Formats: sequence, C-alpha cells, structure tokens
Amino acid sequence: MATELPPLREVIREFDLRAKKSFGQNFLLDLNLTRKIARVAGDLSNSVVYEVGPGPGGLTRGLLDEGAKRVVAVEMDSRCLPALEQISKAYNDRLTVHQGDALDVDEPEILQQKEGETLRIASNLPYNVGTMLLIKWLTLDRWKPWFASLTLMFQREVAERIVAKPGSKAYGRLSVLAQWRGKVRIAVNVPAAAFTPAPKVASAVIHFEPIDPIDPTVRLKDLELVVERAFGQRRKMLRASLKSLPVNATELLDRANIVETSRAEDISVEDFVRLARIYREMQA
Repeated sequence: MATELPPLREVIREFDLRAKKSFGQNFLLDLNLTRKIARVAGDLSNSVVYEVGPGPGGLTRGLLDEGAKRVVAVEMDSRCLPALEQISKAYNDRLTVHQGDALDVDEPEILQQKEGETLRIASNLPYNVGTMLLIKWLTLDRWKPWFASLTLMFQREVAERIVAKPGSKAYGRLSVLAQWRGKVRIAVNVPAAAFTPAPKVASAVIHFEPIDPIDPTVRLKDLELVVERAFGQRRKMLRASLKSLPVNATELLDRANIVETSRAEDISVEDFVRLARIYREMQA
C-alpha cells in the first residue's frame, strides 16, 4: 500500500477534478470499498488488470493494493493524468495510463501480455458508455476471449438486466447475451452516497467469468438477430414478434419445441440459442 499518497479528496481539489457529466464520471473515494471491489476480481498476484475511466484513481489504488501485477488504464479526461502519474510513481510504475476512448482501444495490443500472466478487466465504468463497452467485450468473434474475468460497476438497473432470469421484467437482450457466454452475478451493491458526486441511482458490481458458449455452433449474429426481434416487441407472442425474420415463424418455433404463444421474457437462454441454431438451419 502506497501510504505516501494523499487522500483522494485532496487529489480532487489539487487537480480540480470536479466530475463531468460529459464523461459519465462519478468518483469512488472510499478506499476500503475500492479494495473490496478489487477483491471480487480474484487473485491478482499474476494478473494484468485493464481499467477504463480510472478518474482520480480510487479503484486503481484498490487494484494495486490488492496485488495486481500491473494495471493498464485508459482515461479520456486529460485532467486526471497528473493524479494517475502520482499513483504510478508511488506503486513503482505498475500503472500505465493511455489517454483515449476505450470504445476504440485494441485491448490485447496495449496490455502486452507476458507468458503466464492472466488478463482481467475491472472498472467503475463511466455511465455513458458502460453498456456499450460490455457489449464490445461480449461480442468478440473469438471465444473464449482474451480476458479471464470482468468485474464491472454499473447502475443497479443495468446490473439487474445483465443477471436477470426468464420471467422477470429485467430479462432481455443483455441478459441473454451475457448468460450465453458466461457465468455472471451481482457481487457488491453500492449506494449512491458512496460516489462523488452522488448519482440519482444506486450502483452494483457484477462479476463475469467466460464459459464455453451453450452450443458453440450457433453464430453470434444469428442469436443477436433472433433476440433483437423477440424483445423488440416483447409484449407480443413470439409467433408475431418473430414474423419479421426471413423464415416461417410458426415452423421455427415448432422445430425449436417452443410454444408459439410464449413471449420473449418467458423463454430461457438455452431456448434462444436453440432458436438461433434452427433459424440458421432453415436458411441453408
């Protein structure tokens, strides 16, 4: 632990790091909490951790204190770079910071994994791009992916959508995509008061570990299309919501052994995967 670093509130004052809505910023200043979140990511002793939007470095300090071999961060806000440079020096250059937009980053290229190292992603994601980044990481062409786990902060509502099960109002496209390719859970609930400034909603940390997909023969774009059509009109029965697909919806549902009067929120991830496979077969 780098005890010579000043408290985060002093860092924010020194570098005038008032959170900007345009960057989706809400800073975590409780270092006990950031270390708790870092521990969710698992054993970091031989891990290179990729962090998006570190801001003044609350979670960054937590990751380094919990033993991360290296942290590689991408930060768009140039105001934060001097504060992050302080952290890098205090932790013997185990932190590397790149300025830029995380949506455009080729992560394996900047992480420069060495033999034996494990790559993980851990971030208090900026609210304005959090879902887009998750989808970016879940829709990689090659699977299993380059990362061993995702430990990510979202607005509580988004986190609940990611882990939702069939039959709930939160269950939707994000649930299916995440649970098709991994095991995911809510690991930590974080009240709005923990942030500076405090947002209007609570947050939660999810932990995701990739698995071999349910039926690896299914193509991502087929699953995405079937799920998008089904949930695009979620109040309708599937026989109606899937009519816009270029196959006979009734035949598709019959071959998948799904009752045609079901709605999207009623059927499981496994059901959607089966629909996607049969959809491709019917187009052959």
